[in-house]
Order: sequence, then C-alpha cells, then structure tokens
Amino acid sequence: MISIQKKQWFELWLFAACVWNFQAKANDLSMIKVADGFSISLYASNLGDAKQLAVGDKGTLFVGTGKSGLIHALVDTNGSGRVNKRYVVAHGLTMPEAIAFYQGDLFVASERNILRYRNIENNLRRRMRPEVVYQKLPGDVIKSRRAIQFGKDGRLYITLGVNCNVCEAKLPLGQLLAINIDTGDTEVIASGIRRVTGFDWSKDDKLWFADLGRDWLGDNLPADELNRVDTVGAHFGFPYLHGKSVQEPAFTKPKGLKITKPVYELPAHVGPMGLHFYRGSQFPSLYHNQLLVAENGSWNRSSKVGYQVTLLQLEAQKVVKRTTMVSFLDSEFPVAQPYSLTTAPDGALFISDDFKGRVYRLSYKNNHQVKDIL
Repeated sequence: MISIQKKQWFELWLFAACVWNFQAKANDLSMIKVADGFSISLYASNLGDAKQLAVGDKGTLFVGTGKSGLIHALVDTNGSGRVNKRYVVAHGLTMPEAIAFYQGDLFVASERNILRYRNIENNLRRRMRPEVVYQKLPGDVIKSRRAIQFGKDGRLYITLGVNCNVCEAKLPLGQLLAINIDTGDTEVIASGIRRVTGFDWSKDDKLWFADLGRDWLGDNLPADELNRVDTVGAHFGFPYLHGKSVQEPAFTKPKGLKITKPVYELPAHVGPMGLHFYRGSQFPSLYHNQLLVAENGSWNRSSKVGYQVTLLQLEAQKVVKRTTMVSFLDSEFPVAQPYSLTTAPDGALFISDDFKGRVYRLSYKNNHQVKDIL
C-alpha cells in the first residue's frame, strides 16, 4: 500500500510532468514564426511520419504516412480548429504517403498498387477492404517518392521518383504519369524528374511541380527546382542537368535530347516537398490562387535552410517574389519539417509535419497588412 507521503510525492510529480508537457508544447508553438496577421495552431499530433494530405467532401482530413504504414482520418466536428475525432482507416500498407480524394473515394499508392477505399467518409469507423484499381507501379518505394492527385480530366496523376541520388533510372521511375483508372491506359506527362512529392494545377490549368536537386555537390549546389509543364512529355533534365545550368559530371546528355529548364530556382537543399495553390478566401487577396511551398529542410548542408512555408507570387506565369509565411527553424533547431499543404474547408491552411507527426493549422486572424517575417 502506498504511504500518504509517497502518494503526495507521486501526485506532485504527475502534476509537474503535466505542466512540463503543456509548457513544452506551448514553447514549441512559441518558437514558430508566422507572417504578420497570421496565427498557427496545432490541429493534430501523434500521427507518425505524417506526409501527404487530402480533404474529403465533408471536411475530413486524410493523412498519409511513410514507414508508419497508416492512413489517418481527422475530423473537427465542432468547428474548434482542432481535431476531436480521429480514425485509422488503413494500416499495414507499404509507404502509403501518396493519397488523393476523388468523388467520395480515397485513393492510395502503396507498393505496386493503387488502392481505392470507396465511400470513405461514410465508413470511417470500419476497416474497409480496398479495391485494387491499378497494379503496374514499380517497386522499391522506400527510396523513391510518390505523390498522386486527380486532374480535371478525371485521370490520376502520379509522380514516380528515382531510387538513387543521381543515376539513369529505369523507367517509369523519374516520370510523371497520368493514369486512366478505368482502362489502365497511361500517358507520360513529364520525364527527367528526380524526386517530386508536390505538384498542383494553377487557376489557368497549368501543371506545376517542385523537384528536389541531387545531393553531395556542396552547400549551394544544385538548386531545387520549380517546373511547369507547357508541353506534354517534356524532359526536365535529370540526371544530365540540375537547375538551369549545373551539368552532371557523371552522365553525358544524349544528343538531340531537348531539356526544359525550371521556371524558377529555389535555394539548394531547402527540400520543396509540398506545393499547393491556395484556393480559399480567408487569406488576403495577395494569396488567392498563388503558389505555396512546404520546404522540408536541409540535411546535406553544413548549416540548415528551409524548414518553412513560403509564398511564391506569380505574375504572367512567372515568379516575381518569394516570401516566408511560416518559419519552423529556431536558429539551427527545427521545430517541424513541413511536408504537405492543403486548403481547409474554412480557408485555413493545413500543414503536415513528418518530423514530429503533426498537422498544423495556419489561419488569418485580422485585417493588418501582411508582412514577411523579418
């Protein structure tokens, strides 16, 4: 039987632990810097290596993961700005980070298959057996990365990253494909890509994607890329050309190969994992239909860069300005590593964090003039 004194000590320790845990979370948020007029809050935590996001018709936020092998479904039923119901709708999958919601169904790329979970928002409480709708994806998904989204044409677009730092990858690795889920027909939309987990369509229906540059060429080379598909089937340089001008020393460009150069160079190693055109109306007009980038951050660099969400302002399909909306880097200490972005039903912005397994919610809170982080 526990003595009164020991019980008092235990209760004091438990209280102190709770206070410490609360303060640690509060300090976490206090170290995150946001542009003037914005507010950031923790929407959900304990999500494993949270990666790509998709929002259902009823407002459910789906979160794909990598090594965790899970798909989470998060629901805010009372409009509080924080999840109050959560479900695991799939488990035991192989690197199911690439997810998409389309016409009531959730689609997941896992190993060699594309899976469909029908009528998912009406079946969150039950573990559903998925339907396999495509079986021809390449394996080795641990090293390569993928992303999926449906286009206006009803086809499923998927990026298939290479499984190396720099190599002449075996096709279809290094390509962006469009798949007709009903027939299985595929079309190569872009090739010569390295590692793309962020792509989206602009208001004028142009397909944009961010590509991570190769490692081990130093702190400042090569640039991470922002690309736009103007010609279906275009080659974007990997592994022969990095950024606009860095020639690859290990491989020679084949004669006659025409390379499409990036429309914009991001700093080397910032890691642009997420790319999203803001589609809400909560943010000021400056942000409407503009490009947001989740920079996951650097590992192959002597000092850290990235770890932020940036705004790329576009005029006439050109980037005219790059500003920081959210910074998760406190000196050399990363509070989070943003991975994916999507507009919430109320116009806020969801940001996944694969460092601590969280989803943050960025909202606009007043009518002040928006300023970049100083």
